[in-house]
Amino acid sequence: MSDSSNDAAALNAEIARLNRRLLRVTTTRHEAEAIAERGLRDLFQRQQEIALLETISTAANQATSVEDAMCHALAAVCKFAYWPLGHLLLSDDDIVRTLHSTTTWHDESGGKYDVLRALTESIAFGNGTGLPGRVVESGAPAWVNVGSHSADAYPRLPEAKRAGLRSLFAFPVMIGTDVVAVLEFFSMKHQTPDEALLRLMAQIGIQLGRVVERNRTKTKLMHDAHHDPLTQLGNRKLFLDRLQQAGRRAKRVPGYKFSVLFVDLDRFKAVNDGLGHQAGDQLIIATANRLSFVLRQTDLLTRGNEDDGGEDIVARMGGDEFIILLDNISSEQVPVRVAERLISVMAEAFVLDEQQVIVTASIGISQSASGYEDVKNMLRDADIAMYYAKQQGRARWVMFDTVMQQKALRRLRLESELRLAQDRGQLWLAYQPIVTSRDGMICGFEALLRWDHPVYGAVGPAEFIPVAEEIGLISAMGSWILLHACRQLRTWQHDSGRSMTMSVNLSAMQLSHDGLIALVERILTETGIIAGTLRLELTESAIMAAPEHALGILLQLKQLGVKLSLDDFGTGYSSLSQLRRLPIDTLKIDRSFVSQMDLHDDKRQIAEVVMMLAHILGMDVVAEGAETAAEVKLLREMGADFVQGYYYFKPMRADAAEAAWREQSAMWT
Repeated sequence: MSDSSNDAAALNAEIARLNRRLLRVTTTRHEAEAIAERGLRDLFQRQQEIALLETISTAANQATSVEDAMCHALAAVCKFAYWPLGHLLLSDDDIVRTLHSTTTWHDESGGKYDVLRALTESIAFGNGTGLPGRVVESGAPAWVNVGSHSADAYPRLPEAKRAGLRSLFAFPVMIGTDVVAVLEFFSMKHQTPDEALLRLMAQIGIQLGRVVERNRTKTKLMHDAHHDPLTQLGNRKLFLDRLQQAGRRAKRVPGYKFSVLFVDLDRFKAVNDGLGHQAGDQLIIATANRLSFVLRQTDLLTRGNEDDGGEDIVARMGGDEFIILLDNISSEQVPVRVAERLISVMAEAFVLDEQQVIVTASIGISQSASGYEDVKNMLRDADIAMYYAKQQGRARWVMFDTVMQQKALRRLRLESELRLAQDRGQLWLAYQPIVTSRDGMICGFEALLRWDHPVYGAVGPAEFIPVAEEIGLISAMGSWILLHACRQLRTWQHDSGRSMTMSVNLSAMQLSHDGLIALVERILTETGIIAGTLRLELTESAIMAAPEHALGILLQLKQLGVKLSLDDFGTGYSSLSQLRRLPIDTLKIDRSFVSQMDLHDDKRQIAEVVMMLAHILGMDVVAEGAETAAEVKLLREMGADFVQGYYYFKPMRADAAEAAWREQSAMWT
């Protein structure tokens, strides 16, 4: 072979080697480019998935409701997967789960899928029913292609096919292991979801499940914040919200009226104390049920037409107090009829721990027709009216009026300022002389508490003494009265040289107080008044409330040398068997029998019987309230020992009382 032939062969070999090398480089480059392209595709897909999750997460956190979050999720998933139709189904709370089709869809077809949507919304998907039922049953994503399954198992497939759809895909929204919702999607192509898509949808389902869970927690917190935990009725906060809504509506709608009923049980404390707190709770729950039942049953009865009614509400204020809002009432007689029905039903016996208990109710009523600027005041006024219902005997209703408001404001002010009245020098003692009936000579005094209010002027004891009892001031006041009255008596006894008496009233609270005996003994020792000249006056009701206890206290007072008077005899229990046992020295005939006794035979006869009874039992008789000469003449003829009244003297300050007895003393010297 020539040199030229050798050169050609070498060249061809080199070319072949270079071609092989080029092929290897090209193949490697193509493989690298393919790998890079797949990596970029996977990266892009992953970025799209992350973007989808972020979009749904952001929308879920910003959504104002579960449905709003689901709408965003439906739209985002449809856009991501190029699915034309998406739908939300929600689970109920039953043990056997059922999915209810909602009207929440993502659909940009312009009505193309309306028949399918209507069919879907008409179906309740239980376990295993259709694709949603399969998801509920398995708790995992699922899909079905049109034509691959029987219409018996998947009732919407024929309509989906008619609408040009080829696949259905659905995944669950989960809280723990519970399916609380299902999102389903419809595709125009046959789908065989890959593992990545299934994982992605599972993540979305968990994320949306957290939205549902947060909403449930929020709903529970809102419910608990507005409802009474014992009765599950609305509480004060919910009631005031509804009341304010009614107030705003009344300003917008001419003729719209509503009413507030304030209901308070009359004997709840007795039940709670006697049978225990558990029975008390049972009574509260039973009352709540009765009130709610009656309100539902009386809608037609009280309004006449079921279309006339509004959104009534029964709420519990706390304790044994309930409030009712009667919404959109037809007339001012509606709350009256409702109140009468409530009182009637509440009077029926309750069974608590196998024991029958009768508990009545008092009801106060306020009406929007009164023209309230602030509807909160309706609640206040209904409360005031309820208080008056209790004062008038309980088991009744009272309609609020402006006079009650004025009295309530006055009482509230008296209650507040009575606590400071003594320190401010507004309380003082008046002394009304008690005279012997035969000659009208002063033989003693009754100490009477008076209050000079800086605004109201002279406030009578009949008004402020009950207030003092309610706010717990009566014992302190009683001690103050007893001390100052005895000090004044000591001064008069010393100056006159006479054994004048001083009568001081004791309240039922003082009589039940353990320190009464020690207090009286200390004051007697401190003042040094003549023995037997202090007379403590007690009412029948105070003694008869606990007669055995009262008897023990009275016997101890007698041992201290104190005289005892029974006040207002004949107006209370009038128990003659108890009267015989009590160590009473004086019986006082109430002014209601003395007044105009010369004009009324029955009054005169009662007074005669009382005097005769007292004298038989060895008691003195004081007739109080004598205002005319005719009354005094009859009392003297009947044998009254002592007389007290305006005919002789009104209650007066200490200096005037002293002047009165000094004037009498000067006349007889």
